[in-house]
Amino acid sequence: MQSHPRGHLVYAAGGVLSVHTESGTSIVPANRVAWTPAGFTHYHRAHGHTDMRILFLPASLARLVPSRPAVFLVSDLAREMLLALTGPRNYDPTADRYDRAAHARLRRALVDELREAHEQPLQLPEPRDDRLQAVARILYEQPADNSSLAELGRRTGAGARTLSRLFHDELGMTFYEWRTQLRIHHALVLLADDHDTTHVAHACGWSNPSSFIAAFNHIIGTTPGRYRSDEQRRSAH
Repeated sequence: MQSHPRGHLVYAAGGVLSVHTESGTSIVPANRVAWTPAGFTHYHRAHGHTDMRILFLPASLARLVPSRPAVFLVSDLAREMLLALTGPRNYDPTADRYDRAAHARLRRALVDELREAHEQPLQLPEPRDDRLQAVARILYEQPADNSSLAELGRRTGAGARTLSRLFHDELGMTFYEWRTQLRIHHALVLLADDHDTTHVAHACGWSNPSSFIAAFNHIIGTTPGRYRSDEQRRSAH
């Protein structure tokens, strides 16, 4: 992992990215942008055919966005500004370059747009307690494991009540919410690798595709089919 003195935005113009920090993992599907504040150690990983764009923000703008890692849905306007701010006009000596004032105005407009954007529930917090970490390791390796919390507790030497309290107090969500988030993260990676919806549903622990589609729609805001179609349309352009 590395740390940077400036906060930065990571935009998935295509494909799926994951941003790993000490506080957890953000999954960044196409047309979402992840914010990592200054000082957070992190690394990025691309899944599938990915077009990753990175934009650093000065402290004067960074203070206007959250002081923690976050993921935002990108509007059409924000998308065009992100593409402009990371496109050839910023690094190609043969292109018509932005002057510093124009670049600064675009960055400010982008931050204003992100402040109005919907934050996405795509941050999976990282357990710190040893007992939670033991449960998490099982599910990281086998997202389709449908064991109850009591069964996982017996396998890791912790009581279900204790684990339930730890999930609530340390991660701010229930075990089932956390496991669903983990499965959606895994599902996005599989979809980026062109697996079909039925395969992804079973690989991630859903008993049938319709249950998976409902969970995916609840968290991502669209169905897997529409998500894949939108991604293909953006890639074509």
